[in-house]
Amino acid sequence: MSKALDGVKILDFTHVQSGPTCTQLLAWLGADVIKVERPGVGDITRGQLQDIKGVDSLYFTMLNHNKRSITIDGRNPQGKAVLEALVKTCDVMVENFAPGALDRMGFSWERVQELNPRMILASVKGFGPGPYEDCKVYENVAQCAGGAASTTGFDDGPPLVTGAQIGDSGTGLHLALGIVAALYQRNATGRGQKVLCAMQDGVLNLCRVKLRDQQRLAHGPLTEYPQYPDGEFGEAVPRAGNASGGGQPGWILKCKGWETDPNAYIYFIAQAPVWEAICDVIGKPEWKTDPDYAKPPARLPRLKHIFNTIEQWCMTKTKFEAMDILNKYDIPCGPILSMKELAEEQSLRATGTVVEVDHPTRGKYLTVGNPIKLSDSISEVKRSPLLGEHTDEILRDVLRLDEARITEIKASGALGATPTRAAAE
Repeated sequence: MSKALDGVKILDFTHVQSGPTCTQLLAWLGADVIKVERPGVGDITRGQLQDIKGVDSLYFTMLNHNKRSITIDGRNPQGKAVLEALVKTCDVMVENFAPGALDRMGFSWERVQELNPRMILASVKGFGPGPYEDCKVYENVAQCAGGAASTTGFDDGPPLVTGAQIGDSGTGLHLALGIVAALYQRNATGRGQKVLCAMQDGVLNLCRVKLRDQQRLAHGPLTEYPQYPDGEFGEAVPRAGNASGGGQPGWILKCKGWETDPNAYIYFIAQAPVWEAICDVIGKPEWKTDPDYAKPPARLPRLKHIFNTIEQWCMTKTKFEAMDILNKYDIPCGPILSMKELAEEQSLRATGTVVEVDHPTRGKYLTVGNPIKLSDSISEVKRSPLLGEHTDEILRDVLRLDEARITEIKASGALGATPTRAAAE
């Protein structure tokens, strides 16, 4: 079966997480992603957080599936010539270098356009144009600068970052959409263009409901926040603990076993349309007609008491038992699932959301598969490449170089020592 992005060639100058997230997604959708790495070194994450000595780390393998690796020394004249030939051949160049690095490598936007007017140059940066645009940014910095940290945590505690990589991976996902849009537009215009995703912008986009609440503050307290009615609201959106980001009150509640299991919890939403069912399930039928509880506005000042009461019911059930009961009444809820539980969940294996991959040096490991499911473009998760594994293949099959020219480039030292496909297998 053909893939959605068959025929699209991506020149991948990315490293660490934000850029590789983007190019891996494009590879899953069928693009031929050519990852350019430094000879002998490669993407820095190959050696970061290693759990098996001398083997590519899970940090690297889980961000670089379905790609081909070529090693090139761009400072070597022969290496520079190979890079320029790849720019002429490929459709998209993706990079997440520090600001100005691509220009110093000799690949300014003007130079890229000279080599290939149809090229799409896609970049991840920490900040967009402004006072901080030259600053280097990492995941947690982006979460802080984009508004996530200031609105995460409990009101009486410090700002918190989330375990979800909304700065790096979140921005990579935004960039992938921008690339696909630019490819679509190129069909009409014939021209390439620049695509920029700033990590601050990506995080703020994911925090849009908090910017909504910032404007609502001008018209009174945020009644669905746990600070209402007894707490105070300042000039900025406060941290709201586990309160829902929408208009439906929600909270994380203990379930049976919470004393020993740190994840024996459930998220419970006290949705207005199913309020009467909630009252029946938790053994409070009188709340259905009590003027202090019957209507949503009356319940808002009493949410802490309401959730404490619901929690007493939840603590008599495991999180899965509670789920089974609540779902029968369409009461919105969800278990707090640990990484161990997710890794073992068979339904996620069946859909390809969690995939077991076999690696020639690491062996078998679990990874996250393509979260985007297309009915006519089924994703396959293939292992990440060894450093420089596809160097000869790319020179021969992509750039159409003959053996004499390949031998000449190798002799110049531009490619470094690279493993063969046979050695990889």
